[in-house]
Amino acid sequence: MIHNKKIVVIMPAYQAEKTIERTFHDIPKDIVDHILMVDDASTDKTVSVAHRLGIKTIVHSKNLGYGGNQKTCYREAIKLGADIVVMIHPDYQYEPRLIHAMAAMVDSEVYDCVLGSRILGNTALRGGMPIYKYVANRLLTAIQNCIMGTKLSEFHTGYRAFSRTLLEALPLDANSDDFVFDNQMLAQIISQGFCIGEMSCPTRYFAESSSISLYRSIIYAFGVLRTTIEYRLWRWRIYQPDIFRDAKDKGNKDN
Repeated sequence: MIHNKKIVVIMPAYQAEKTIERTFHDIPKDIVDHILMVDDASTDKTVSVAHRLGIKTIVHSKNLGYGGNQKTCYREAIKLGADIVVMIHPDYQYEPRLIHAMAAMVDSEVYDCVLGSRILGNTALRGGMPIYKYVANRLLTAIQNCIMGTKLSEFHTGYRAFSRTLLEALPLDANSDDFVFDNQMLAQIISQGFCIGEMSCPTRYFAESSSISLYRSIIYAFGVLRTTIEYRLWRWRIYQPDIFRDAKDKGNKDN
């Protein structure tokens, strides 16, 4: 706990048998109350390794997709009584030792959501991020910042911390079950006026770390652009997408 707030770390897992142990060992157990892994019907030994490590594990009987996995993660974390939820991928790409700092930023009540940014501190390329991924990240983030009126260093990190209040306010079930879930979630957070903080996070790219194919990356990029356009149309009161159905227009200066 931090200041009597329960911390739950969630790991949406798929084919992570080679990296989950390293990720688990670097999680700061002194402040984390529960570690929860949701396995999305992996065919390797991810679940066996998680059981050996004593990680509370939920296994999907069929693959629901990255977004579908996260929906289970957040729902179950709330059931565990989480006040702060930190999502980290079990592929050891992000630095688990920063969980303490990210949770503390949410605990401060200054931020409702904290992102571990690979761009702040110029660590992405040094950590092995492929050039095409870096360029795509910077281009899509620039487009989203321009259209959505934000100033985030990146929209595409999978390392995130949230308050319980935020998670209970978002209509997450309206989001995609695919990779664009992450981006839709950030758009929802922005639409509801929650405060987003960022901190620099070094990253590692190596053979065992997870990565989506070029084809899936292109599909993701189009999903990001669609989400961004939907947000702007919602702001202009032209279109009411389901993902913003519970959001109130707070009169942001970017209207």
